[in-house]
Amino acid sequence: MYIELLAPAGNLEKLKIAIDYGADAVYIAGQQFGLRSAADNFSTAEIGQAVNYAHDRRRKVYITVNAFLHDHELEQLPDFLTVLEALQPDGVICSDMGVVACVRKHTSIPIHISTQASVLNSGHAEMWKNAGAKRIVTGRELSILEAAAIKQKTGLEVEMFVQGAMCMAYSGHCTLSTYIAGRDSNRGGCIQNCRFQYQLYQESHPPVSTYFLSSRDLCGIGLLAEFIEAGIDSLKIEGRMKSNLYIASTVRAYANALKEIRKNGSFRKAYWQKELTHIPHRDYTEASLLSPAGADSVYNRQKASHNEFKLAGTVLEVDKDRKRFALHVKNKLFVGDTIEIMPFEGEIRQLNISTLTNLAESELKMIQPGNVCWLPLQENIAPRNVARIRRPEG
Repeated sequence: MYIELLAPAGNLEKLKIAIDYGADAVYIAGQQFGLRSAADNFSTAEIGQAVNYAHDRRRKVYITVNAFLHDHELEQLPDFLTVLEALQPDGVICSDMGVVACVRKHTSIPIHISTQASVLNSGHAEMWKNAGAKRIVTGRELSILEAAAIKQKTGLEVEMFVQGAMCMAYSGHCTLSTYIAGRDSNRGGCIQNCRFQYQLYQESHPPVSTYFLSSRDLCGIGLLAEFIEAGIDSLKIEGRMKSNLYIASTVRAYANALKEIRKNGSFRKAYWQKELTHIPHRDYTEASLLSPAGADSVYNRQKASHNEFKLAGTVLEVDKDRKRFALHVKNKLFVGDTIEIMPFEGEIRQLNISTLTNLAESELKMIQPGNVCWLPLQENIAPRNVARIRRPEG
């Protein structure tokens, strides 16, 4: 059975990386009406470029319009929808009933219902179906089997989160940021209060320092067989604000694992699980995918752990005639360093940096982030390949 791999893209470069590494679809936001106001997000022209890039490769683009809007914002929405109708993305992700009605009135674009709508039962899903929805992104409180039951009862497509940061609030409906910082998490302004350290006071006891509101990160790659057997339509990776390394690593792991399942009926579970430990993360949990999340899902630290790899850079150009490639450097590199290049297909390739050459052909001992250098070409390296370097914190 085909199952869609859906990746986040905070900007056009990340979208291209996600698609090149094997995502079947990407989700992006315009510069209004979304829930990630701190992401780069896409201008109208960039949305057009994104849709063209994806469609040329037979991939899909979904646009998030999932903020809860006030009247003055809802009045502005038709102009944006008119633009989208002309660009023809493959879906609009909504959570506000007024937005859904507006999308249906002004476009022919398929409607997907965001996890922010907290769809946890078939009656709720049926209501959205009657309102014109094609797909439900289920609330994160649901198990795989519960989501499959909604699909069976309603005939709607079902999408579930499989990887990324989790929110301790019910389907993301948190108001802490509003009251503490005056920034509404349900309108794109969350400051992630759940990651702060708090002091808990109990009568006759000293205060206890805790991160009791912070969740571990979701990782469901070990449950791919369960997703497929249940007939889930789309697996969603969280993280539009995360790095090129995160996008490349997560998409590469899930895309290759799904290819292995289609080819062999199984996949290298331990290998791909280990690959996903190389990106910054807050330990991992399967959350509610099998049974309701409990106390073991709490992440009692502030920073992400296991942060051993950093983004070394992204391949810009391959010069086959001179057997070299250009790397846009993102972390300081030295002669003698070993970087790992992640090809779109095949195994990771290690490259020991024996020489560093800048664009002026001068040899260097070190290069700073933001610059471009030439490195010796290896087999199977292509533009937009992401390179990482082992740099444990501390």
